[in-house]
Amino acid sequence: MADLYSTLGVARGASEADIKKAYRKLAKELHPDRNRDNPKASERFSKVTQAYDILTDKDRRARYDRGEIDEDGNPRSPFGYGTGGEGPQSGPGGFRRSTNGMDFDLGSGETADLSDLFEGLFGGNGKRGRSGGFGGFGRRSPPPQKGADAAYRLEVPFEDAAALKPQRVQMGSGKTLDIKLPPGVEDGTRIRLAGQGQAGPAGHGDAIVTIAIKPHRFFRRDGDHIRLDLPVAIDEAVLGAKVRVPTVDGAVMLSIPKGSSSGKVLRLKGKGFTARDGTRGDQLVTLMVDLPADDAELSSFLEGWSGKGRGNPRKGLGV
Repeated sequence: MADLYSTLGVARGASEADIKKAYRKLAKELHPDRNRDNPKASERFSKVTQAYDILTDKDRRARYDRGEIDEDGNPRSPFGYGTGGEGPQSGPGGFRRSTNGMDFDLGSGETADLSDLFEGLFGGNGKRGRSGGFGGFGRRSPPPQKGADAAYRLEVPFEDAAALKPQRVQMGSGKTLDIKLPPGVEDGTRIRLAGQGQAGPAGHGDAIVTIAIKPHRFFRRDGDHIRLDLPVAIDEAVLGAKVRVPTVDGAVMLSIPKGSSSGKVLRLKGKGFTARDGTRGDQLVTLMVDLPADDAELSSFLEGWSGKGRGNPRKGLGV
């Protein structure tokens, strides 16, 4: 089985950011929706997702790097069984026997009974089996495994992600499930659906759903806040007004203070994204004064306005 790092095409010491970047590139290329007639791409997509799942989990990655678990996340055989050689080597006072990577010093003419050791490790009765192993050691078959995890990519509308609206996802089997978006959801968030993966001897694997939040045509995310540039008419800015403003929860009324300039930021509490602690950010509205083109009445007024009381709006720039 391929090394998890080579599966993602990254170096063994790659950072989590590099691993995420490599996974997103491969996931986009291999996603089943784009490779309906290529089962090998779907199989590789599952392996890439499984590699990503292990390597972005700090504990599991450390265990994998130490050789404690394999590429499927299953524990490896103790003492490197099956990888080391055996054979007597001469040594003072008798010989040293190497058994599965563990060295035992034996005195001249003495024998070592290892049955207690293997009984404690493998639950055997300490007696040699017919194959020459201890309690059947060497003849154990690996435990049955669950089926492979299945990877999915779910595109979520910007407004739904902000308000944590439930989403419907269709499994490869054709079954549809409604899932809840977690607080703090963002682009790349993964949701694990237990038992919704491929079948195996020990049960089904899991489904791993990666969230992709769709960009919005006028909302922008800023952490847990949402930003919006709001055009306002010149009379609304000069005289003040109440105007309708879109939010992810629907339009609301916003009071424009008298004498507002372009760039002024107003706040709508609780109209942003839901944070991990369950609270919601705000919507930050930046006013943009919209001047009409070729307005004869406005031009006439300004031509007769002395503007003595306005001051120098560029004074802060030193000019």
